[in-house]
This record gives sequence, C-alpha cells and structure tokens, in this order.
Amino acid sequence: MSGAYCQSCGMPLSQDPMGGGTEASGDRSKDYCGYCYQNGRFTKPDMTASQMVEFCKGKLREMKLPENLVDEYTRNIPNLKRWKK
Repeated sequence: MSGAYCQSCGMPLSQDPMGGGTEASGDRSKDYCGYCYQNGRFTKPDMTASQMVEFCKGKLREMKLPENLVDEYTRNIPNLKRWKK
C-alpha cells in the first residue's frame, strides 16, 4: 500500500469518506480512519487484530474484490500501530 493508511484497519486514508478519525480535541487523526477512531477513542476497543482481519475481509468481499486482493489487503493488519504491543 502506498500513501497514508489507517493504523488499525489498513484502509487508505484518502479513501475515508469521513476524512479521517478524530482526536478528543476534534483535530483529525493522522493515524486512524473515521471508522476505527472517533473522539480520541477506538470505535471497537475490544476488537483483536485477528477479528479486524476477518471484519475487513468481509467488507472487501462485499465489494466483490478477488480473493487474492482480499488476502493482500489484510495481510499486514496485525503489524499496524494499533496492534503492536
């Protein structure tokens, strides 16, 4: 993936219809999309990296993407900032 992408789900931030997540201050997050992060908090705080992978795979399949792209686009989710411990 090139360009900035969400450090929770991997979506390119340029594709976020909400223009990005928001910090508690109301500023736009530089790291997270609006689906994953709002008002300085994760929208699904109890979700695990493996659950995020499955959730994103489902969304990509709904978009009728070929399975090889579904796998490629979700492969690195566990390595994103949110999931690194």
